[in-house]
Amino acid sequence: MKIAVVGTGYVGLVSAACFAELGHTVMGVDIDEAKVAKLRYGISPIYEPGLEELLKHGLQSTRLSFTTDLASVLPTVEVVFSAVGTPQGENHKADLRAVFAVAEIVAKHADHDIVFVNKSTVPVGTGKQCEERIAAILKDRGLSIHIPVVSNPEFLREGMAVPDTMMPERIVVGINERENERSAVSGQRRASLSADSSSLTADSSWARDLMEELYRPITRVGKPLLFMSRESAEIVKYASNAFLATKISFINMLTEFAEKTGANIRDIARGMGMDSRIGPRFLHAGIGYGGSCFPKDVKALMATAREYDLDLGIVEATDRINTRQRERFFAKVLAALPPKATVGVWGLSFKPKTDDMREAPSLDLIPLLLSAGHTVRAHDPFAMENAKRLLPPGVTYVDSPMAAAKSSDAVVLLTEWDTFRGIDLRELKETMKGTDLFDGRNVYEPSEVREAGLTYFGIGIA
Repeated sequence: MKIAVVGTGYVGLVSAACFAELGHTVMGVDIDEAKVAKLRYGISPIYEPGLEELLKHGLQSTRLSFTTDLASVLPTVEVVFSAVGTPQGENHKADLRAVFAVAEIVAKHADHDIVFVNKSTVPVGTGKQCEERIAAILKDRGLSIHIPVVSNPEFLREGMAVPDTMMPERIVVGINERENERSAVSGQRRASLSADSSSLTADSSWARDLMEELYRPITRVGKPLLFMSRESAEIVKYASNAFLATKISFINMLTEFAEKTGANIRDIARGMGMDSRIGPRFLHAGIGYGGSCFPKDVKALMATAREYDLDLGIVEATDRINTRQRERFFAKVLAALPPKATVGVWGLSFKPKTDDMREAPSLDLIPLLLSAGHTVRAHDPFAMENAKRLLPPGVTYVDSPMAAAKSSDAVVLLTEWDTFRGIDLRELKETMKGTDLFDGRNVYEPSEVREAGLTYFGIGIA
């Protein structure tokens, strides 16, 4: 199948590379000429395990290509995926200008029936707005072609985006009633869809068939393809992220309780997680969630609820607790430091296996340390170049964890990269000037830290 994927961020680029690996012909589209130039040479603009290898393989096979001109590829494609950014806008609402722009370009330049798929995370009702904009433009053009709007949210984890795309737990597709009515087309006509798109009727039930065909390499190995209404699919993504964020905030809410009562949050989480109704995932206490999805999506869900005059009290508490958790840990660090301290910071990205700095704790803590007169030496395996563009001047970036810890009064772990887990704690003690180790992710065993002669500060551990 021939498809276009508009937007080459995390979602779009991974989707394009994986679709090509699955045998489809994919045109990746982006307005950033410099980025497209690099992609044509197989150079990924983001760090994501396995992605660059897929890019190079897709380019070599000629199934994957990149362009800045969406209009030029429309005559040859059957499906257009919109994977553009939906950043947080005014009052925490999702900024949908890029989504609407893509929909309008498709409507202005399409000359045959095309399925338009929103893969970006968008508020409920966005698909309807895209459909209305497309219909208005087609009417002005005097064309009777049909461009149904489908919702196909992504559920990728940064650092695991390639396996999450190739072997997803589920694929959600939202197609409204007209598109969801199964047509009685013969096998011969279904096979001819790609060869003669112009022969398609205004009945858009073929959109479902095209989505099934697109994902058949994945569903053949037993992965479920769930069809539902477009509105339900739009809400599923926000609901999933909000629920996971709530689980994180729930266990983080208990950390202060554990500290004041002499309990251990690790034991509490382990005891809870063994209940099959709860499960152990997302019960790891720390300094809260960050990244491109949870903070933005939680706030966007709250903003959408307000438009419908609804009170999502649990979601609002989730956001509030996450903010407090980060502030509480930072206050603990600042209170323990001597004047004009040297602080080694381990980890700058919001999570391991990515260079993504969005909503990373380092963006909040490091400016606080610098403004308080402290010296910061930082190390991250992959995110330092991105960090340099976002953090204020004055940070010293070094090439190893021990270099960051050298002669430091304290070390603060913010991101649980594997390289930090295997640190020799006795060597760390000899490298540091002070003894304070602030473990923002509860990576270390407190007893081992103390045996090495260091002072341990965890979260939810008395």
